[in-house]
Amino acid sequence: MKLLHTLNNTKIGIIGGGQLGKMMAIEGKKLGLRFIILDPQPDCPASSVVDEQIVGDFFDDEKIKALADKTDIITYEFEHIYADLLIHLIEEGYRVYPSPEALKIIQDKYHQKEFLTKKGIEAPEFREIKGIEDIYRAIDDMGLPLLLKSRRGGYDGKGNYLIKTEDEVQTAYEMLGGDEKLLMVEAFVDFRMEISAIVARGAGGEQKIYPLSENIHENNILKTTIAPARVSDEIAQKAKSVAEEVVEVLDGVGVFCIEMFVDKNEKVLINEIAPRVHNSGHYTFEGCYTSQFEQHLRAILGLPLGSTELIKPSVMINLLGEDNYTGNAKIIGAEKLLEIPAAYLHFYGKNISKPQRKMGHITVLDSDIEKAMEKAEKARGLVRVIGEEAIIND
Repeated sequence: MKLLHTLNNTKIGIIGGGQLGKMMAIEGKKLGLRFIILDPQPDCPASSVVDEQIVGDFFDDEKIKALADKTDIITYEFEHIYADLLIHLIEEGYRVYPSPEALKIIQDKYHQKEFLTKKGIEAPEFREIKGIEDIYRAIDDMGLPLLLKSRRGGYDGKGNYLIKTEDEVQTAYEMLGGDEKLLMVEAFVDFRMEISAIVARGAGGEQKIYPLSENIHENNILKTTIAPARVSDEIAQKAKSVAEEVVEVLDGVGVFCIEMFVDKNEKVLINEIAPRVHNSGHYTFEGCYTSQFEQHLRAILGLPLGSTELIKPSVMINLLGEDNYTGNAKIIGAEKLLEIPAAYLHFYGKNISKPQRKMGHITVLDSDIEKAMEKAEKARGLVRVIGEEAIIND
């Protein structure tokens, strides 16, 4: 795969203008790239740094085609988009990475797990749900607790319901759409740790993998990422092998995030795949020689992949909108944070703060991982993101 143009003339089209698209564009500007985004919100985070925005829905055929006509390569910052149209664009000669065929497999969590397990990649036991009676049968065979999941859509725990007793089955089934939505169940994994691997793969099959990250969630939203993950060398190697195999069997080009569980028996199980840059890879922006965002661009452009070496142990914490307040976003405490050595603030530029909305993140580096964690916790206590109503009530 070769560049169609010189770097300073190449236009990248991004479907989605959120914080991931913004950080991708920031990194790409260093290479002289130009960016056009498609997003329905004129004031989306990426709008402040890109060259052009097409305001439109992610399933709008005409707007996506217009994006393709204006750019040399299309990529995307999230997976809930029109995969069939992207497949059609490739058939017409346009370039889209990661491949829409891989995207289509990943979009349906049941098909994703089915595809991976057929390739010999181990996952928690799972089943398709066609009706509520299938849940009761799964409970008989797999036991409780049991995770009911929407097969399509869903993020940050949305679209999941952990069934702990049979009395919850009806509620779970109705809450996730029942007969109107595609559902599946998975065996609950009593995991010791959640980890993820950010893997980059070029068109020629070359791969680079970043240090494993350890992910801590609260209310199903990523709260803290620690890199490197505090696992044994044996587990780290096993997890990296799984992640590299996943990207290989998908024939992926670009950056992928492979989320995994380490269970109580030290077994590594695949959880989910994101065919894009990912929240758990934000630490790479300052923590590695090549960020996941630059790496993704290198991969889809056919450039040599960059070093994934960790500069220093890193801890990333998400900044979420505070509970009970919705309004114009305000960040409080940034000046105190910036007094901390090797602490980096990313405020995404979302105009409205909502409870638990991802508004930014902080990354701290230190030669000692425990000290990095201490600094991160100090930073967490210093910075708040609130809606304007909260200021009145402070």
